[in-house]
Amino acid sequence: MFAVLKTGGKQYKVASGDVLRIEKLDALAGDKIQFNEILMVGNTVGAPFVADAGVQAEVIDQIKGEKTINFVKRRRKHSSARKKGHRQQLTLVRIGDILEAGADKSGVKAAVNGAGFKIEPAYKGAPTSKKAAAAVERASKPKAAKAAPKAAKAADGDDLTQLTGIGPAAAQKLNDAGVTTFAQVAAIDTATFEVKVSDKVIAQAAELAK
Repeated sequence: MFAVLKTGGKQYKVASGDVLRIEKLDALAGDKIQFNEILMVGNTVGAPFVADAGVQAEVIDQIKGEKTINFVKRRRKHSSARKKGHRQQLTLVRIGDILEAGADKSGVKAAVNGAGFKIEPAYKGAPTSKKAAAAVERASKPKAAKAAPKAAKAADGDDLTQLTGIGPAAAQKLNDAGVTTFAQVAAIDTATFEVKVSDKVIAQAAELAK
């Protein structure tokens, strides 16, 4: 029997006993793992994955692929060149049992690649990464309501924010000091009053108080 599994963004046709080099898995040598994204097993084709199917494997070793060279050169007035080598992290696995059914209850841990993406059947609707799961959790939490701004207008006074240079915070300070009307603002003694008010504001308040 053969199966077609998906891992690390690639598809592999496997049979029991095959040895594969795949994208790095979060596992140690000797661990038994199970691939759950099965596109095809035997004559059964998934849509997109075969429900309750799985491919079990044993981790042989963590290895590195062949070295690749990335060379970039920019031909400009101030030319530059960069050479960088890379060896892909890989995992060597030996394919074991191919399960047409019962994979969900096998008890074998699911394969997880090195980036933290858990390989699970997409038909379950589960998020496929830790980041995606965290984003879903954040989105499900209700957003905290913003605190309502304090009213700038006293219940029995004028709206002091009509004065140029007086915002909600300054208006609240004036209200707390007992100044709630334009007439009271016009009568402020700037030399002794505890809240700083400009002469321009006092002159404007006097006009509005008429």
